[in-house]
Amino acid sequence: MTAVRHGLDPVAEWNMLTAYLSINNRLEPLPADAPLSQAAWIDVFSPTAEEEALVRALGVDVPTLADMEEIEISNRLYRDEAIDYLTIVVPGLDAEAQQIMGPVCFALEARRLVTVRHHTPRPFETYAPRAGKSSIGCNTPDRIFVGLIEEVVGRLADHLETAGRGLDTVSRQIYRADGSSQSGEALQAALFALGGEGERISRVRLSLLTLGRALNYVNQILTSRMKSEGLSPVVKGQTRDIDALEIHADFLSSRLGLLSDATMGMINLAQNGTVRILSLVAVLFSPPTLIASIYGMNFAHMPELSWTWSYPLALLGMLASALVTYAVFRWRGWL
Repeated sequence: MTAVRHGLDPVAEWNMLTAYLSINNRLEPLPADAPLSQAAWIDVFSPTAEEEALVRALGVDVPTLADMEEIEISNRLYRDEAIDYLTIVVPGLDAEAQQIMGPVCFALEARRLVTVRHHTPRPFETYAPRAGKSSIGCNTPDRIFVGLIEEVVGRLADHLETAGRGLDTVSRQIYRADGSSQSGEALQAALFALGGEGERISRVRLSLLTLGRALNYVNQILTSRMKSEGLSPVVKGQTRDIDALEIHADFLSSRLGLLSDATMGMINLAQNGTVRILSLVAVLFSPPTLIASIYGMNFAHMPELSWTWSYPLALLGMLASALVTYAVFRWRGWL
Protein backbone atom coordinates (compact mmCIF):
# COMPACT_ATOMS: atom_id res chain seq x y z
CA MET A 1 0.00 0.00 0.00
CA THR A 2 1.34 3.41 -0.93
CA ALA A 3 1.36 6.17 1.67
CA VAL A 4 -0.03 9.49 0.50
CA ARG A 5 1.35 12.41 2.52
CA HIS A 6 0.11 15.41 0.54
CA GLY A 7 2.94 17.68 1.55
CA LEU A 8 3.33 16.40 5.10
CA ASP A 9 6.76 15.70 6.52
CA PRO A 10 7.67 11.97 6.58
CA VAL A 11 6.55 10.27 9.77
CA ALA A 12 7.00 6.85 11.24
CA GLU A 13 5.74 3.94 9.20
CA TRP A 14 3.17 3.21 11.89
CA ASN A 15 1.36 6.47 11.00
CA MET A 16 0.01 6.37 7.48
CA LEU A 17 -2.73 7.91 5.37
CA THR A 18 -3.40 5.90 2.23
CA ALA A 19 -5.75 7.02 -0.52
CA TYR A 20 -7.06 5.20 -3.59
CA LEU A 21 -8.77 6.14 -6.82
CA SER A 22 -11.32 3.86 -8.45
CA ILE A 23 -10.21 3.59 -12.09
CA ASN A 24 -11.51 1.02 -14.58
CA ASN A 25 -12.88 -1.14 -11.77
CA ARG A 26 -9.53 -1.16 -9.99
CA LEU A 27 -8.16 0.62 -6.95
CA GLU A 28 -5.09 2.65 -7.79
CA PRO A 29 -3.01 4.70 -5.31
CA LEU A 30 -3.85 8.37 -5.42
CA PRO A 31 -0.98 10.36 -6.98
CA ALA A 32 0.90 12.49 -4.48
CA ASP A 33 0.06 15.71 -6.37
CA ALA A 34 -3.68 14.94 -6.59
CA PRO A 35 -6.13 16.45 -4.07
CA LEU A 36 -7.34 14.08 -1.37
CA SER A 37 -10.95 14.90 -2.25
CA GLN A 38 -10.65 12.79 -5.42
CA ALA A 39 -10.05 9.57 -3.47
CA ALA A 40 -12.75 6.90 -3.40
CA TRP A 41 -11.20 5.19 -0.36
CA ILE A 42 -9.06 6.82 2.31
CA ASP A 43 -7.46 4.50 4.84
CA VAL A 44 -6.32 6.36 7.96
CA PHE A 45 -3.91 4.22 9.95
CA SER A 46 -2.92 5.50 13.42
CA PRO A 47 -3.21 9.07 12.14
CA THR A 48 -1.17 12.06 13.16
CA ALA A 49 -2.81 15.39 13.93
CA GLU A 50 -1.97 16.66 10.42
CA GLU A 51 -3.54 13.61 8.77
CA GLU A 52 -6.66 13.95 10.90
CA ALA A 53 -6.93 17.58 9.81
CA LEU A 54 -6.74 16.54 6.14
CA VAL A 55 -9.62 14.11 6.56
CA ARG A 56 -11.74 16.52 8.64
CA ALA A 57 -11.31 19.11 5.90
CA LEU A 58 -13.38 16.75 3.73
CA GLY A 59 -16.22 16.87 6.26
CA VAL A 60 -15.47 13.41 7.74
CA ASP A 61 -14.94 13.06 11.47
CA VAL A 62 -11.99 10.98 12.67
CA PRO A 63 -13.00 9.22 15.91
CA THR A 64 -10.36 8.60 18.54
CA LEU A 65 -9.34 5.12 19.60
CA ALA A 66 -11.23 5.62 22.87
CA ASP A 67 -14.39 6.55 20.94
CA MET A 68 -14.12 3.46 18.76
CA GLU A 69 -13.59 1.19 21.76
CA GLU A 70 -16.89 2.27 23.33
CA ILE A 71 -19.27 -0.68 23.57
CA GLU A 72 -22.43 1.44 23.38
CA ILE A 73 -24.10 0.80 20.04
CA SER A 74 -24.82 4.54 19.69
CA ASN A 75 -21.07 5.15 19.60
CA ARG A 76 -20.36 2.40 17.08
CA LEU A 77 -23.26 2.69 14.64
CA TYR A 78 -24.61 6.15 13.92
CA ARG A 79 -25.31 8.71 11.21
CA ASP A 80 -23.97 12.25 11.23
CA GLU A 81 -24.56 14.75 8.42
CA ALA A 82 -25.28 12.19 5.71
CA ILE A 83 -22.26 10.09 6.73
CA ASP A 84 -22.75 6.66 8.27
CA TYR A 85 -20.17 5.59 10.87
CA LEU A 86 -19.85 1.86 11.52
CA THR A 87 -17.26 0.45 13.91
CA ILE A 88 -16.37 -3.23 14.01
CA VAL A 89 -13.71 -5.15 15.93
CA VAL A 90 -11.19 -7.04 13.80
CA PRO A 91 -8.14 -9.14 14.75
CA GLY A 92 -4.78 -7.77 13.64
CA LEU A 93 -1.24 -6.93 14.72
CA ASP A 94 -0.14 -4.07 16.93
CA ALA A 95 3.12 -2.11 16.77
CA GLU A 96 4.96 -5.00 18.52
CA ALA A 97 3.57 -7.54 16.00
CA GLN A 98 1.35 -9.05 18.69
CA GLN A 99 -2.09 -10.37 17.77
CA ILE A 100 -4.81 -8.12 19.22
CA MET A 101 -8.44 -7.21 18.73
CA GLY A 102 -8.85 -3.63 17.60
CA PRO A 103 -11.70 -1.44 16.36
CA VAL A 104 -11.97 -0.21 12.78
CA CYS A 105 -14.32 2.66 11.91
CA PHE A 106 -15.94 2.86 8.46
CA ALA A 107 -17.16 6.34 7.54
CA LEU A 108 -19.37 5.77 4.49
CA GLU A 109 -20.75 8.56 2.35
CA ALA A 110 -21.88 8.84 -1.26
CA ARG A 111 -18.53 10.17 -2.52
CA ARG A 112 -15.96 8.18 -0.56
CA LEU A 113 -15.21 5.63 2.12
CA VAL A 114 -12.91 6.52 5.00
CA THR A 115 -11.55 3.83 7.32
CA VAL A 116 -9.86 4.63 10.62
CA ARG A 117 -7.79 2.05 12.48
CA HIS A 118 -4.91 1.77 14.94
CA HIS A 119 -3.67 -1.75 14.16
CA THR A 120 -3.02 -3.80 11.02
CA PRO A 121 -5.78 -6.24 10.08
CA ARG A 122 -4.71 -8.39 7.16
CA PRO A 123 -7.75 -7.59 4.93
CA PHE A 124 -6.68 -3.94 4.67
CA GLU A 125 -3.43 -5.08 3.08
CA THR A 126 -4.90 -7.70 0.76
CA TYR A 127 -8.10 -6.04 -0.47
CA ALA A 128 -6.78 -3.18 -2.61
CA PRO A 129 -4.63 -5.29 -5.03
CA ARG A 130 -7.49 -7.65 -5.82
CA ALA A 131 -10.52 -5.36 -5.43
CA GLY A 132 -11.08 -5.38 -9.18
CA LYS A 133 -11.32 -9.17 -9.21
CA SER A 134 -14.30 -9.12 -6.90
CA SER A 135 -17.68 -9.95 -8.45
CA ILE A 136 -19.17 -6.71 -7.08
CA GLY A 137 -16.31 -4.51 -8.29
CA CYS A 138 -15.04 -1.34 -6.64
CA ASN A 139 -16.56 1.47 -8.70
CA THR A 140 -18.37 3.16 -5.80
CA PRO A 141 -17.66 3.68 -2.09
CA ASP A 142 -20.54 1.33 -1.25
CA ARG A 143 -18.96 -1.43 -3.32
CA ILE A 144 -15.58 -0.80 -1.72
CA PHE A 145 -17.19 -1.04 1.70
CA VAL A 146 -19.00 -4.28 0.88
CA GLY A 147 -15.81 -5.66 -0.68
CA LEU A 148 -13.82 -4.84 2.44
CA ILE A 149 -16.43 -6.52 4.62
CA GLU A 150 -16.27 -9.56 2.33
CA GLU A 151 -12.48 -9.62 2.75
CA VAL A 152 -12.83 -9.40 6.53
CA VAL A 153 -15.35 -12.26 6.57
CA GLY A 154 -13.01 -14.36 4.45
CA ARG A 155 -10.13 -13.62 6.80
CA LEU A 156 -12.22 -14.66 9.81
CA ALA A 157 -13.05 -17.90 8.01
CA ASP A 158 -9.30 -18.45 7.53
CA HIS A 159 -8.79 -17.94 11.27
CA LEU A 160 -11.42 -20.58 12.05
CA GLU A 161 -9.82 -23.01 9.58
CA THR A 162 -6.44 -22.41 11.24
CA ALA A 163 -8.00 -23.06 14.63
CA GLY A 164 -9.58 -26.26 13.30
CA ARG A 165 -6.22 -27.50 12.00
CA GLY A 166 -4.62 -26.68 15.34
CA LEU A 167 -7.30 -28.67 17.16
CA ASP A 168 -6.76 -31.58 14.74
CA THR A 169 -3.03 -31.57 15.57
CA VAL A 170 -3.68 -31.64 19.31
CA SER A 171 -6.34 -34.32 18.83
CA ARG A 172 -3.84 -36.59 17.07
CA GLN A 173 -1.39 -36.05 19.91
CA ILE A 174 -3.93 -36.81 22.63
CA TYR A 175 -5.82 -39.69 21.03
CA ARG A 176 -2.94 -41.85 19.83
CA ALA A 177 -3.88 -44.92 17.79
CA ASP A 178 -1.23 -47.07 19.48
CA GLY A 179 -2.55 -46.15 22.92
CA SER A 180 0.86 -44.95 24.10
CA SER A 181 1.04 -42.28 26.77
CA GLN A 182 2.83 -38.98 26.51
CA SER A 183 5.24 -37.17 28.74
CA GLY A 184 4.10 -34.43 31.05
CA GLU A 185 5.95 -31.84 28.96
CA ALA A 186 4.12 -32.89 25.79
CA LEU A 187 0.76 -32.76 27.53
CA GLN A 188 1.57 -29.34 28.94
CA ALA A 189 2.53 -28.13 25.46
CA ALA A 190 -0.77 -29.48 24.11
CA LEU A 191 -2.63 -27.58 26.82
CA PHE A 192 -0.83 -24.36 25.88
CA ALA A 193 -1.66 -24.97 22.21
CA LEU A 194 -5.33 -25.41 23.10
CA GLY A 195 -5.23 -22.14 24.99
CA GLY A 196 -3.85 -20.36 21.93
CA GLU A 197 -6.53 -21.79 19.66
CA GLY A 198 -9.17 -20.85 22.22
CA GLU A 199 -7.95 -17.24 22.10
CA ARG A 200 -8.11 -17.33 18.30
CA ILE A 201 -11.69 -18.61 18.33
CA SER A 202 -12.70 -16.01 20.92
CA ARG A 203 -11.29 -13.21 18.78
CA VAL A 204 -13.22 -14.46 15.76
CA ARG A 205 -16.46 -14.73 17.73
CA LEU A 206 -16.12 -11.14 18.97
CA SER A 207 -15.42 -9.89 15.46
CA LEU A 208 -18.39 -11.81 14.06
CA LEU A 209 -20.63 -10.26 16.70
CA THR A 210 -19.68 -6.71 15.76
CA LEU A 211 -19.84 -7.53 12.05
CA GLY A 212 -23.35 -8.89 12.45
CA ARG A 213 -24.47 -5.72 14.22
CA ALA A 214 -22.92 -3.54 11.52
CA LEU A 215 -24.56 -5.47 8.67
CA ASN A 216 -27.93 -5.35 10.44
CA TYR A 217 -27.49 -1.58 10.56
CA VAL A 218 -26.66 -1.55 6.86
CA ASN A 219 -29.73 -3.63 6.07
CA GLN A 220 -32.00 -1.31 8.03
CA ILE A 221 -30.55 2.09 7.16
CA LEU A 222 -28.90 1.72 3.76
CA THR A 223 -31.28 -0.75 2.12
CA SER A 224 -32.58 1.60 -0.57
CA ARG A 225 -29.09 2.76 -1.54
CA MET A 226 -27.69 -0.76 -1.58
CA LYS A 227 -30.63 -1.96 -3.69
CA SER A 228 -29.98 0.72 -6.25
CA GLU A 229 -26.45 -0.65 -6.71
CA GLY A 230 -27.50 -4.29 -6.56
CA LEU A 231 -25.61 -4.81 -3.29
CA SER A 232 -28.53 -5.70 -1.03
CA PRO A 233 -28.40 -9.45 -1.92
CA VAL A 234 -24.64 -9.39 -1.35
CA VAL A 235 -25.05 -7.88 2.13
CA LYS A 236 -27.73 -10.47 2.96
CA GLY A 237 -25.38 -13.20 1.75
CA GLN A 238 -22.64 -11.86 4.00
CA THR A 239 -25.06 -11.93 6.91
CA ARG A 240 -25.75 -15.60 6.20
CA ASP A 241 -21.99 -16.24 5.98
CA ILE A 242 -21.55 -14.66 9.40
CA ASP A 243 -24.31 -16.87 10.83
CA ALA A 244 -22.59 -19.94 9.36
CA LEU A 245 -19.22 -18.88 10.79
CA GLU A 246 -20.79 -18.40 14.21
CA ILE A 247 -22.11 -21.98 14.04
CA HIS A 248 -18.65 -23.17 13.01
CA ALA A 249 -17.11 -21.21 15.92
CA ASP A 250 -19.57 -22.87 18.30
CA PHE A 251 -18.56 -26.28 16.96
CA LEU A 252 -14.87 -25.50 17.39
CA SER A 253 -15.52 -24.23 20.91
CA SER A 254 -17.18 -27.55 21.74
CA ARG A 255 -14.18 -29.43 20.33
CA LEU A 256 -11.88 -27.18 22.30
CA GLY A 257 -13.70 -27.95 25.53
CA LEU A 258 -13.61 -31.71 24.82
CA LEU A 259 -9.88 -31.67 24.02
CA SER A 260 -9.13 -29.56 27.09
CA ASP A 261 -10.95 -32.07 29.28
CA ALA A 262 -9.17 -34.96 27.54
CA THR A 263 -5.77 -33.30 27.99
CA MET A 264 -6.43 -32.66 31.67
CA GLY A 265 -7.54 -36.29 31.99
CA MET A 266 -4.28 -37.47 30.40
CA ILE A 267 -2.30 -35.27 32.77
CA ASN A 268 -4.22 -36.75 35.71
CA LEU A 269 -3.55 -40.27 34.43
CA ALA A 270 0.16 -39.50 34.14
CA GLN A 271 0.19 -38.12 37.66
CA ASN A 272 -1.76 -41.14 38.90
CA GLY A 273 0.87 -43.40 37.33
CA THR A 274 3.60 -41.59 39.24
CA VAL A 275 1.65 -41.80 42.49
CA ARG A 276 1.00 -45.49 41.79
CA ILE A 277 4.72 -46.20 41.50
CA LEU A 278 5.46 -44.34 44.72
CA SER A 279 2.69 -46.22 46.50
CA LEU A 280 4.05 -49.55 45.23
CA VAL A 281 7.53 -48.75 46.50
CA ALA A 282 6.09 -47.77 49.87
CA VAL A 283 4.08 -51.01 50.11
CA LEU A 284 7.05 -53.21 49.09
CA PHE A 285 9.21 -51.69 51.79
CA SER A 286 6.56 -51.91 54.51
CA PRO A 287 7.09 -55.59 55.50
CA PRO A 288 10.91 -55.29 55.58
CA THR A 289 10.51 -52.12 57.64
CA LEU A 290 8.25 -54.00 60.05
CA ILE A 291 10.84 -56.76 60.51
CA ALA A 292 13.61 -54.24 61.02
CA SER A 293 11.48 -52.36 63.54
CA ILE A 294 10.83 -55.54 65.55
CA TYR A 295 14.50 -56.36 65.88
CA GLY A 296 15.28 -52.77 66.65
CA MET A 297 13.23 -52.88 69.85
CA ASN A 298 15.24 -52.70 73.07
CA PHE A 299 13.92 -55.76 74.93
CA ALA A 300 16.17 -57.57 77.36
CA HIS A 301 15.29 -61.08 76.19
CA MET A 302 15.39 -61.58 72.40
CA PRO A 303 16.91 -65.06 71.83
CA GLU A 304 17.45 -64.45 68.07
CA LEU A 305 20.02 -61.77 68.77
CA SER A 306 22.48 -64.34 70.07
CA TRP A 307 22.18 -66.68 67.10
CA THR A 308 25.11 -66.95 64.70
CA TRP A 309 22.87 -66.67 61.60
CA SER A 310 20.39 -64.15 63.03
CA TYR A 311 21.57 -61.20 60.86
CA PRO A 312 21.48 -63.12 57.52
CA LEU A 313 18.12 -64.64 58.47
CA ALA A 314 16.69 -61.19 59.20
CA LEU A 315 17.87 -59.91 55.84
CA LEU A 316 16.43 -62.99 54.12
CA GLY A 317 13.10 -62.46 55.91
CA MET A 318 12.98 -58.84 54.75
CA LEU A 319 13.65 -59.87 51.15
CA ALA A 320 11.11 -62.70 51.27
CA SER A 321 8.40 -60.41 52.69
CA ALA A 322 8.97 -57.89 49.88
CA LEU A 323 8.84 -60.65 47.24
CA VAL A 324 5.67 -62.15 48.69
CA THR A 325 4.02 -58.71 48.72
CA TYR A 326 5.01 -58.14 45.09
CA ALA A 327 3.67 -61.59 44.09
CA VAL A 328 0.34 -60.93 45.81
CA PHE A 329 -0.03 -57.59 44.00
CA ARG A 330 0.72 -59.24 40.66
CA TRP A 331 -1.75 -62.05 41.37
CA ARG A 332 -4.52 -59.59 42.18
CA GLY A 333 -3.80 -57.59 39.05
CA TRP A 334 -2.87 -54.41 40.91
CA LEU A 335 0.40 -54.12 38.95
